[in-house]
Amino acid sequence: MKTSWIKIWGLGLSMMGALGILEIRGAPTLAPAASTDIRRDPTVAAIEVAIGSVVNINAKSIAKRQGYFYDWWRDAWAPFTQELPPEISAGSGVIIDEEGYVLTNIHVIEGATEISVKLNDGRVLPARVVSGTRRSDVALLKIVGGKTETFTPLKFAKDDDLLLGETVIALGNPFGLGGSVSRGILSAKTRRSQVEDGLLDREDWIQTDAAINPGNSGGALINLRGELIGLNVAIYKEGTGIGFAIPIKRVNEAIGEIFTPEGAAALWFGARVQANTRGLVLGRVEAGSPAEKSGLESGDVVLRVNGQTPRTVFAFNRELLKSGDQEDVSISLQRGEARQSVSLRLVAETTFFNADLIRRKIGCTVQEVTPGIAMRAGLDSVAGVIITAVEKDSPAGTANLSRGMIILGMNNQGVNGITSTARFLNSLKRGTPFKASLLAGRPLRRVVVELRVR
Repeated sequence: MKTSWIKIWGLGLSMMGALGILEIRGAPTLAPAASTDIRRDPTVAAIEVAIGSVVNINAKSIAKRQGYFYDWWRDAWAPFTQELPPEISAGSGVIIDEEGYVLTNIHVIEGATEISVKLNDGRVLPARVVSGTRRSDVALLKIVGGKTETFTPLKFAKDDDLLLGETVIALGNPFGLGGSVSRGILSAKTRRSQVEDGLLDREDWIQTDAAINPGNSGGALINLRGELIGLNVAIYKEGTGIGFAIPIKRVNEAIGEIFTPEGAAALWFGARVQANTRGLVLGRVEAGSPAEKSGLESGDVVLRVNGQTPRTVFAFNRELLKSGDQEDVSISLQRGEARQSVSLRLVAETTFFNADLIRRKIGCTVQEVTPGIAMRAGLDSVAGVIITAVEKDSPAGTANLSRGMIILGMNNQGVNGITSTARFLNSLKRGTPFKASLLAGRPLRRVVVELRVR
């Protein structure tokens, strides 16, 4: 007699996670009872992996400043006026390193004077801002805990490892209620959305119908492996079931921008590292930088830093920062078929990117815009640099720049002070033209002039 094959679908449809599809040779028999708890499905398993790495964030800030004239009045008369209560906002964050570095959105902590994070085990610890940018809406915090204390980081998914329609889970602190989870699907891989404060400057945010509410900002969007695929950021106020997250690819790019020796500690390394299928690969290397002087080249693959094997861009930069500008950094790398090691020392940015470099490049002496200067000029910001002297027959002199003008930006990039101004000019080759945006005249008005680097 031929062996018969019978596929039992009935129970498989209703109890697929527990029984699956049974293949029975000969007479049908009952499948053995499942040994695992039927409730612990892939969603529960993913949450168990990730929940310990998601924190609640409380940010306290004083009343918002209203400009320098107002601030002077407030500061001078504060003893005779009633202080406004502090503003407190709630958000979420994701631990990404065992030393207690936490990712969140910049809008969660912007302007905060006091930040605390509540861990999944109930502990509340203070935190400080390391860096962040409005453009990416990503900020990096550091938990201020014991020196020997370690934290559980959340594993990152691979860039662009997204499946349309796959199950995703949002973890965070909606409405300040505490740790919460919601489940949905990945609704779109690339989306541009209109939110409360205007058009988003990102075209590839990911969209989900998992419930994301105020307070979820900065929390984790994970896949069923428990991997971080996005940083929750916004909801679409005109509808329901439409939430957005910054994809992990953009999160990695933001970390590479904000957590560098330059951004985190004003120390000059002079190269950027990118993660790809080859590992950690050096990108552009700045001329004259410690990286270039050590012999590092674009395309080098980083193997070890000070004896450690960094797996991420974050880990690479963290190892660089440990040495500061007092100790040499040893880097092992792969270049083509050969392996080699180099040694370098980070340099304080101000020793190179300073007012003297600006004078040599364009022929004008500058100083930082102080609160006093800003108040006299009627400005609400201390961004930019103010010109104090101009050399004849220099690029600045030829462009009719004069004492008292304030340089705000170059080639549509804002400058925050002397360091960023000098860094921009150093990136240009001799004779390269660029446009400078300035405040000039009485009253001050914005003008744009073209200069060339000498």
